Amino acid sequence: MARTDKTSKNVLVLDTSAFVAGFDPFSVKEEQYITPMVREEFFKGSLSLTRLKTAIESGRIKVRSPEKEFLEAVKKTATIIGDKHVLSETDLQILALALNLKADGFDIVIVTDDYSIQNVASKMGIQFSSLTTFGIRHVFEWVRYCPACHKKFPKDYKFKNCDACNTELKRKPTLDSKNYRG
Repeated sequence: MARTDKTSKNVLVLDTSAFVAGFDPFSVKEEQYITPMVREEFFKGSLSLTRLKTAIESGRIKVRSPEKEFLEAVKKTATIIGDKHVLSETDLQILALALNLKADGFDIVIVTDDYSIQNVASKMGIQFSSLTTFGIRHVFEWVRYCPACHKKFPKDYKFKNCDACNTELKRKPTLDSKNYRG
């Protein structure tokens, strides 16, 4: 449901890497969200998991699943630019939740150090903030290839190995300058 008021609220969508980097949910005033899958990525007994549980129990962080249509849109964009095969289901859900909240009228920032999440977010017009890295400077589209026989594969190729020689595939950015951000 889209928001009808004129003021847009700043919202943070938190990736697991934010907590690993030491993000403190009590140090910011913005509303914060995670997906249910983020909780599953923590080691039991870790300080990060304790911080997350405390923030959820106190209401600082809200847990929400994205609507299916937004997950499909993220998968489509990630496939087009060649990042889908390196994104986990949790990563896809983080991006979908951000897109979902953006469609609801919020100003969204994904807090992540994951370059593939940042790349897809940039392509979809979603802001991101990194904690321990500089973050990406350009949006890349990727090409998958076999380093042994040099065969190229489509971005949506589902296997990790070359179908001709069984070597593990690699990826590299295309050199198309239209993909560079601002």
